[in-house]
Amino acid sequence: MYRIYRYLMPLALALVLLLPVAATAEANKPQPAVAIIIDDMGVKLSRGKKAISLPGKVTLSFLPHSPHAKQLAERAHASGKEIMLHLPMETESGRHLGPGGLTLHMTEGEVKTTTDKAVDSIPHVKGINNHMGSLLTRHPGAMEWFAQAVKQHGDLYFVDSRTSAHTVARQIAMEKGLPSASRDVFLDHVQNKKAIRKEFRRLLRLAKKQGFAIGIGHPHPETLAVLKKELPGLAAKGIRLISVSEMIQLQQAGEPKQVDPVNAQMVAKRLQDK
Repeated sequence: MYRIYRYLMPLALALVLLLPVAATAEANKPQPAVAIIIDDMGVKLSRGKKAISLPGKVTLSFLPHSPHAKQLAERAHASGKEIMLHLPMETESGRHLGPGGLTLHMTEGEVKTTTDKAVDSIPHVKGINNHMGSLLTRHPGAMEWFAQAVKQHGDLYFVDSRTSAHTVARQIAMEKGLPSASRDVFLDHVQNKKAIRKEFRRLLRLAKKQGFAIGIGHPHPETLAVLKKELPGLAAKGIRLISVSEMIQLQQAGEPKQVDPVNAQMVAKRLQDK
């Protein structure tokens, strides 16, 4: 009995000494973080106003040259929301892009001019993500021209919306030294509250697993209703809601980031060019 006691005592003492260290490490561990982008802003005034009224650091992405973009972007900026450009890019299906879209047939100069005009059409822009783009984001040459055009605007970042499982958009952006990230979850590919809540919960699970995650939604009434209800409860779940620029800073600081392969396959099958 004495021998057992003699061997167990040092082990018990070591555990006691290590407990405060472990507790301190856990306390200093960064809270999981999510960034949420609301795309397709600028088209509908009433929905845009409701998106701006969402609680917390929701980031809003505006279609270039859209009818209410300038008015809503100014209002969003005054409300403390971060502003992005939601830049249309060519699709595999040939869907209409609307004004300010990039296509494969463009020259390098046309890509630059179109990107410049799109950026200038939205006040207070901090970054860009692609609207549709299942074709263009697969082509390294076009993405190089685009990344170079964006870099000339200074401190803008790029988020790959990942509308194709074969996208190279973020890879090229990183190669060109453009601050960048990629979308993890589409919140509202199915436009009903139950489905949106399910995707929102999956976004939170990914954030806890990876450290952070990016979700994209749209100013649909169902999406806005779910977010209005769920966002105030994030702090109680131990999760921060941060802007996209803050998210990119976290990623650049070297925190681990994994791509969710299940979601990539789902996008390829169900959500192309959303």
